[in-house]
Amino acid sequence: MPPTFVKFAHALNGSEKGANLQEQTLLRLLEDETLAWVHLDGTDPRTGDWIAQHLDYLDPQAIEALLDVDTRPRVTVLGNGMMVILRSVNINEGENPEDMVSVRMWIDAHRIVTISRKPTRVIERIDAAMRGGEVFETAGEFMVRLVEEITSHIADFQKELDLKTEDLEERVVSETSGHLGREVVDLRLQVIAARRFVVPQRAALEAISKAQLGFIDQTTRREIEEEHLKMTRVVEDMEELREQASVLREELSSHLSDRLNRNMFVLSVMSAIFLPLGFLTGLFGVNVGGMPGVGDSKAFLWLCLAMGALFLLQMAILWRLRWIGGGRR
Repeated sequence: MPPTFVKFAHALNGSEKGANLQEQTLLRLLEDETLAWVHLDGTDPRTGDWIAQHLDYLDPQAIEALLDVDTRPRVTVLGNGMMVILRSVNINEGENPEDMVSVRMWIDAHRIVTISRKPTRVIERIDAAMRGGEVFETAGEFMVRLVEEITSHIADFQKELDLKTEDLEERVVSETSGHLGREVVDLRLQVIAARRFVVPQRAALEAISKAQLGFIDQTTRREIEEEHLKMTRVVEDMEELREQASVLREELSSHLSDRLNRNMFVLSVMSAIFLPLGFLTGLFGVNVGGMPGVGDSKAFLWLCLAMGALFLLQMAILWRLRWIGGGRR
């Protein structure tokens, strides 16, 4: 049995084509001219020692890149092979999809070594396809399938963000919920985080399409160019989504500001009405040299009538000033 950090191991051609390989057979096929693929768990501390011991014929720069913790999408041609680092949507339970999973791959005409530090759906799908009988005749075909899977997942994620943006646009207009602000900010952060990876990934796909290597034939090159165009559209859509999120945030801020202004206006009107009335009642309640009207049994009635008249006068003035009821045209 292969070590536990060897997640998948397949021969792509030769007499063992399509077979799940044992460790010794895997090591033999990786070193000779039979095309084989192995996928390793990058979090297992034994992975680095295994590569150093059994894959020491690889370029040292490629080994370093395979084991690096912090990576970004890029492509480096080394001799007859190529070091490819791509990012795929994170669909692991409890994690954010925009926190994309890194897939590191050394690929040449005779061997493919991939490593990821988290479970990756695209790798699992390729393994399932090979177990189901799908055959990749060349390293170029395998690379095209991997790139297609990754690009498809990213495009689906971008469509989800697009639908989320459309929903928020409708709700910003019709709702006044305080939760909308948090949702708009979360959307913008998602777009920014995803764009941080898809922009260099577009450049990486372009570099693959232009690489002059024996296993990249014209068919492979055309298919990678097509995936590069798809990624370009994703990048452009991400840029548009980022701008839409900024507009949504500004529009939401405008709505909140309008609501605050309306509330302040209501408070101002209430203050304008009750401040004079409060002043009047306070003035007549001052007990300095005797309260006014104490000797008149109708004084309270006259005070109420005066306050009522003052109230009506205030309402008429506010109406004429168009503070309430539209005022006079």
